[in-house]
Amino acid sequence: MTSPPTAAESQGTSTRPYLIRALHDWCTDNGFTPYIAVFVDDSVQVPREYVKNNEIVLNVGFEATSGLKIGNDVIEFKARFGGAAREIVVPVDHVVAIYARENGQGMAFPLPTAGAPAEPAAGAAAPAPRAAPAPRGLRLASVEGAAETSEADGGDEPPPDDHPPSRPSLKRVK
Repeated sequence: MTSPPTAAESQGTSTRPYLIRALHDWCTDNGFTPYIAVFVDDSVQVPREYVKNNEIVLNVGFEATSGLKIGNDVIEFKARFGGAAREIVVPVDHVVAIYARENGQGMAFPLPTAGAPAEPAAGAAAPAPRAAPAPRGLRLASVEGAAETSEADGGDEPPPDDHPPSRPSLKRVK
């Protein structure tokens, strides 16, 4: 007789890599440029001189990368930074958002819970205690209270923004 599955076993593997691949495909199929926002710590291999506030935004379009592999554990590719080819390795759980550069549509993910550095990376500012700063130009909406807001205002449209974004922003797609 087998024992019932534990909570960890019944949840299965993370959906994050599957959602990242799906949104990357959607961007590519629609002629958009897929960008990923990454929380940077010692497990992330990126050019540190481009990291600000423990984050980096990377173009993961096929035109900007070579040998792109979006696996279940890591995203690997080569890209040029300042004319020099660099090897990039990003653990999937460090991707905090994937979105289309042209219209900002995409998805945000929670910050990694394990492996966050006690000390910030060299040359980077310390992250906020409970949340990392959103990538410049992105506005991430919290899931908590979203249903209450939608019911309270009686519509599906988000409230008007006093300051229109100069760059794309994430939008919740129902």
